[in-house]
Amino acid sequence: MGGGVGILDRFILKELSGAFFFGVASFTMVFVAGDLLFQAANLIIEQGVSLGVVARLLIYRLPEVVILTLPMGSLLSSLLTFSRLSANSELVALKSAGIPFHRILRPVFLAALLVGLAAMIGAETLVPFANRAAENLLKYEVLHERPALLKEKVFLREERDGVLRRVIYLGELKPKDGLMRDIVIQEFDDGRLSRISLADEGVWKGGEWWIENGQVFEVTKSSKVQSLFRFERQKLQLDLSPQQIEQASRRPSEMSSLELLEQISMMEQQGQSLAPLKVMFHLRLALPWAAVVLAVLGAALGVRSTRSGPGLGFGLSVLIVFAYYVVMSFCRALGEAGNIPAVLAAWFPNICFLLIGGWFARRANG
Repeated sequence: MGGGVGILDRFILKELSGAFFFGVASFTMVFVAGDLLFQAANLIIEQGVSLGVVARLLIYRLPEVVILTLPMGSLLSSLLTFSRLSANSELVALKSAGIPFHRILRPVFLAALLVGLAAMIGAETLVPFANRAAENLLKYEVLHERPALLKEKVFLREERDGVLRRVIYLGELKPKDGLMRDIVIQEFDDGRLSRISLADEGVWKGGEWWIENGQVFEVTKSSKVQSLFRFERQKLQLDLSPQQIEQASRRPSEMSSLELLEQISMMEQQGQSLAPLKVMFHLRLALPWAAVVLAVLGAALGVRSTRSGPGLGFGLSVLIVFAYYVVMSFCRALGEAGNIPAVLAAWFPNICFLLIGGWFARRANG
């Protein structure tokens, strides 16, 4: 019995593998042809960018596209494989041998789990790195900007219980050197500006910020500004490192989930809107596992569509993927608007399509 089980698993996995790579390659070509090639043509024709730079930009953008198409490949492979098994009456033979459909589905589920794990690892490591490389290439070689060793006009806003407490303005920030210049600190009391601190420069030393050569002013209730004292060196209560302050300007697509979580924590101190970032964080966790959900749904539907060739199977996969991403986009919009929790917004499409796939699989098992 153990040998027969191993043979069945290897047979189904072999059938799945060819269709999976075909699906990933096909959907990747669709995305590249529909979006990336248009951008490439625009850069070459309108901005005169060299073909070599554009080719590098396409390579850097490719990992994000491949990660997106992995669940689509899982869907297409399970749909085509089980459609072919059903058309050749192999599923009927397996059921006649006393093997239930949920047992036949096991290698599909395990393979999809591996695909989801690979997608999650790739999304956490390769994709942020490639996106940063693409952004740097676009800035420094296409737009001819200088590398950002110096950041200007940085604002940090802090709130507690929805009430503004402090605003910090930095004229200049050098993250690598741990230096800030032209510092203005505005402190508020019950929404009223009560104190202003000015300093020429600040230094990151020993895990703390110290501001130097400054002066503190009091703002009275009658809006008069009075000088309180001058100082040579004073500790600044700011629990953000130079890299964390710099990170505030980095795009979320260039961050890993842990960096995104740190960004959310930092923005909580500044009282900014967090719903969009929270939804994005949970989507980072949910989207890779769409490979499992869509693979189960594809297998269950493949049993019912016994005449699905590659063309028809690809078309049906496109419709299912379109439906999935419509639901995902709708939930994402609701989550970003704060109408539903971020966790629900990210995971509802997976839950919904998994229930649909489970229902079809139960019927196939009957």
